[in-house]
Amino acid sequence: MLAIGSPTTGLRNSTTCTALLRELEQIWNDIGETEVDRDRMLNELERECLEVYRRKVDEAANTKARLHQTVAAKEAELATLIAALGELNIHSPIKMEKRSSSLKEKLASVTPLVEDLKTKHEERLKQFADVKAQIEKISGEISGYHPAMSTLVLDEQDLSLRRLNEFQTHLRSLQKEKSDRLNKVLQYVNEVHSLCGVLGLDFGQTVGDVHPSLHGTDVEQSTNISNSTLEGLEHTIMRLKTERKARIQKDIVAKLFELWNLMDSSKEERNGFSSITSILASSESEITDRGALSTEMIEKASAEVEKLARMKASRMKELVLKRRAELEEICRLTHIQPDTSTAAEKSSALIDSGLVDPSELLANIEAQITKVKDEALSRKEVTDRIDKWLSACEEENWLEEYNQDDNRYNAGRGAHINLKRAERARVTVSKIPAMVDNLIYKTLAWEDENKAHFLYDGVRLGSILEDYKLTRQQKEEEKRRSRDQKKLQDLLNNQKEAMYGSKPSPRKSNSFRKTNGYRSNGNGSMPPTPRRNSIGSGSSELLTPRSYSGRQNGYFEMRRLSTTPLNFVAISKEDTMSYASLCGSEPGSPPQG
Repeated sequence: MLAIGSPTTGLRNSTTCTALLRELEQIWNDIGETEVDRDRMLNELERECLEVYRRKVDEAANTKARLHQTVAAKEAELATLIAALGELNIHSPIKMEKRSSSLKEKLASVTPLVEDLKTKHEERLKQFADVKAQIEKISGEISGYHPAMSTLVLDEQDLSLRRLNEFQTHLRSLQKEKSDRLNKVLQYVNEVHSLCGVLGLDFGQTVGDVHPSLHGTDVEQSTNISNSTLEGLEHTIMRLKTERKARIQKDIVAKLFELWNLMDSSKEERNGFSSITSILASSESEITDRGALSTEMIEKASAEVEKLARMKASRMKELVLKRRAELEEICRLTHIQPDTSTAAEKSSALIDSGLVDPSELLANIEAQITKVKDEALSRKEVTDRIDKWLSACEEENWLEEYNQDDNRYNAGRGAHINLKRAERARVTVSKIPAMVDNLIYKTLAWEDENKAHFLYDGVRLGSILEDYKLTRQQKEEEKRRSRDQKKLQDLLNNQKEAMYGSKPSPRKSNSFRKTNGYRSNGNGSMPPTPRRNSIGSGSSELLTPRSYSGRQNGYFEMRRLSTTPLNFVAISKEDTMSYASLCGSEPGSPPQG
């Protein structure tokens, strides 16, 4: 018989069979079996052994076939999972095996990988289901309805990360759209709330008509962000804006302000209408005060206008005279002649006689006030230069008084302040001619542009300036002549002193007298103040607009800025010759005491 298995096992089996055959032959010998029986029984024994071997071989072949099928199924399942999950970096360990291995080893190597991929497949499928549910929920919120069947198809054969990223990207875009829509809804709701506050409407009912979730008390109900809600809010806002525009009645507010100003209404009376009065200087979008355009406030303002209108009719004469006084005050400040047609006496007489409607007279005065304000605005550049010129003239007056003070150089408190002011005054006075010329140029330009004379308190400014220039030239000529005369007088005095001896100087004897414009305090002299009276009784005058402004019944009181009178004395022929020798030189400054 043939041995099966390893050599050791075959040898052991062969020894056992040999021993058994020997034992069988011994038994047959003892029994006395013939050779024929013995051969027959051995053939039967061999046939039975072959049948056992055949059965075992068939069983082993079936087992191998089943293992082949199982390994193939695992490989197919592995390939399906790898394709579904998109795991391109995973390969079958069977195909990667270089040497041939048994079927059980192949099955043992592929089974854990398949189980791992199955677990991964379940987790990936759960991720897809979660993202899909969120996408369907947000899509339903945006569209406004939730379909019974899902419109998003999930392909279980494609559960790769690429596909998952596509789902997540779509989800993020929907989440962003939801956030944008939510912000837009909140913006619209806030605008509706503001408009309802201005118009005095019920906010809850207004937004509740669009969708209950916009003003609901149920915390579990989320704010609706569908297209229909957005469209409803847009239509509501447009309707409220139209209503706001229709309620804005600025003419009533303007009339209310006009009557308040005319009737001198108190601040307390006006405070009750502060919300509606704010719309006068505001655009539609700037009107945000609560209740500013409510029907109650509009009716209240209309009633107030009617009440003030009735009061105005009874106080019209007082209002006319008051506005006329305001007109005259504006004219006084701007140096413009008021219109005499609405003078207080004339207006009062016309109202008492009943010849003129007080409302028309008041409107006429209002028009005159507007005209004067416009004219004052056009004259501003010229009037500003007039103020600078008058200020320079004041400094010139002070400087003349200061120069005539014999004690101006004495060392006392405030002397250095006067010196500094005198220096500044000299610089300012030196600019007066240029100021006057520039002022004349501006005045003529204004007259050419407006085709009218520039009147300053009823007098033409050009005439005042021309008179001022002429008078100033005469004054400068008198000053020059006075300096020359004083220089000649000093020369004659020096000659007399040389001939007859010196005598006390009258300048020293007057050095202790108290000068005009100072106050003695025991510690020195104080800064002089500009004096309004004339310095002397000179023959020349400087005329300024302020000189004309003190007019009475058409006559003007002139302010005189005169110089010291000339003191001509008899001059001998020799003195005249001495004087003539000095005329060619520039006159110097007067000597300092």
